[in-house]
Amino acid sequence: MANSSTGDSVVDRVVRVIAAFPEGVTVLQLSELAARAQLPVTTAHRLVRQLAGHGLLELGSGGSVRLGLRLWELVNRNSPTLALRQAAMPFMEDIQQVLNQNVNLAVLDGWEALFVERLSRRGSVPNRAQIAGRMPVHISSAGLALMAGQPPAVQADYLRQFQDPAGKLGADGLRTLLQEAAGHGFAQLAGVVDPDTWGIAVPVREARNRTVAALGVVVPLQEMRLQALVPALQTAARGIGRQLNETNSIEIFHSAESM
Repeated sequence: MANSSTGDSVVDRVVRVIAAFPEGVTVLQLSELAARAQLPVTTAHRLVRQLAGHGLLELGSGGSVRLGLRLWELVNRNSPTLALRQAAMPFMEDIQQVLNQNVNLAVLDGWEALFVERLSRRGSVPNRAQIAGRMPVHISSAGLALMAGQPPAVQADYLRQFQDPAGKLGADGLRTLLQEAAGHGFAQLAGVVDPDTWGIAVPVREARNRTVAALGVVVPLQEMRLQALVPALQTAARGIGRQLNETNSIEIFHSAESM
């Protein structure tokens, strides 16, 4: 129920306060937090004190506010991605041991790839995919692998609203990328996010052949070996799918069909 002059509810404002922390930032001054949450400082201060009382935020000296440990605890205790990460980790570690490069795991959330796990080592190439970070479908090999596995109606909705902010890719070109990913069983993008890297991703499917995740790697352009990388990724993806099915964890995932 809305109880403010702007029509937003208490839940709306609480979500804006928590979501105001940008990626990689755990501490903000109250004034900056209020500005990012688009709230008056007095309202932000009241909400922060209430959230701090539940351990979701912490108040520090000098008006600083940080994310609370209880927020991390609740998210990790009940996250629907926990079973996926647990099933995938042994296979991701095997892939990393072979390649010595970045390995990532993503799910589809709206029209973005949400990365739920990533492994990297010192000396590996840059990888913009961060845990709990997002990338648009069209600039991520994981995003393309995920969208290519969605039903035609979902893809049609996605393509209907698609606009590339950079103006480099149109809906027809994106449709071709999705068709190629579906036909080949993997998606690849070279030099899109970083000019010297190549991203390759394969779908993780459950027993009914629904795509629930994407397993990907980021490698240097000069070390690109599709004939070796793709079979290894596909074998690992099948193993993850089997593990999810055996533990009856697959039902916690919701594909874009229900959006």
